[in-house]
Amino acid sequence: MILSMNSQDLLEGLNTVTRALSPRPAKQILEGVLISAEENRVLMTCSDGSLTIEYTNTASVQEEGQTVLPGRIFAEMIRKMPEGMVTITEQDHRSATIRCMKNRSSLAVMNPAEYPEINPLKTGATVKIQQNKLKDMISHVAFAVATDESRQILTGSLLEVNRSEARLVALDGFRLAMYKLFQPFELADGLEIVKAVIPGKVLNELTRILPDDEAFCSLLIDKGRMQCVFGNIRLTSVLLAGEYIDYRRILPSEFRTEALADKTSVQDAIERASLMAREGKNNLIKMSFREDTLKISSNAELGDVEEETEASLNGDPVDIAFNARYITDVIRNVPDEKLFMKFNSSVSPCVVVPQSGDDYLYLILPVRVFQ
Repeated sequence: MILSMNSQDLLEGLNTVTRALSPRPAKQILEGVLISAEENRVLMTCSDGSLTIEYTNTASVQEEGQTVLPGRIFAEMIRKMPEGMVTITEQDHRSATIRCMKNRSSLAVMNPAEYPEINPLKTGATVKIQQNKLKDMISHVAFAVATDESRQILTGSLLEVNRSEARLVALDGFRLAMYKLFQPFELADGLEIVKAVIPGKVLNELTRILPDDEAFCSLLIDKGRMQCVFGNIRLTSVLLAGEYIDYRRILPSEFRTEALADKTSVQDAIERASLMAREGKNNLIKMSFREDTLKISSNAELGDVEEETEASLNGDPVDIAFNARYITDVIRNVPDEKLFMKFNSSVSPCVVVPQSGDDYLYLILPVRVFQ
């Protein structure tokens, strides 16, 4: 195999596909990047067995073939090379020579015949969505994906798409995040809704490699896998098996109290109070809502903090406490200038929604400290 391509294109491809490499691969071959050269194109592939990322670009191919190079060291090598044309030559099935201008390096190669066969999806439900909108949805809910493997289904996020909206839901047992996109979606005849539980790792990688533009990406979903294609990149992942929690049953249907405050003022006050909360045993933030004020406080053995900001209240006064990190994550992801919170009591879930519209919903469980 002999091919030449621009170093920046090569680096872009390596930076993209090596995101699928596992730090502890099940097989040595999965430490590598599979490079396939044919006609005037190169295909780079990395996989950890459940997540696969492929990148295609044009190249000058003098001799077609395949090879597997150590993924991370190869990417680091290209990252440190000068800009220009890179030529990769592999002919003896033992090593590859990499040349760029006056630089020459060699790397041991692995047998491409041992690389797992990557079978692209050909059937399933297709959903087309703009890349920047999908990226925005993921960024607003990913923080609520569970990291505890004991409830594996919650380590993913539920995607639901019908003909008029798409929604992404994540919950970890302490908070719930839901973001909606209202627009027409074309589904196959007879198909009213598409559902998939996408692993949190896959969502995180998608936000890193999805371009922030209005071009469409295509999601192909079958019972066990998902394929996302955009530009010259194809990401394929195993989906989480099982039924996701019926999150609709968790959401309160009515509230006794509603509070409205400036989001930035509340966020700044909570972040200052969190400095003290982190020194305490429970990392707690207390919030007291009255007719026209919101008091935010925290205390620890080292001292205490109390902040006051304006707020408007409709309903009963509320004293409620939250884990500082959980409430900070939620407020940071509210896209509006106003923070609209709904309560029933100091021990029931707090819900954060838009003042108007239905684009997002966040739910946080309080910590029981008030009698």
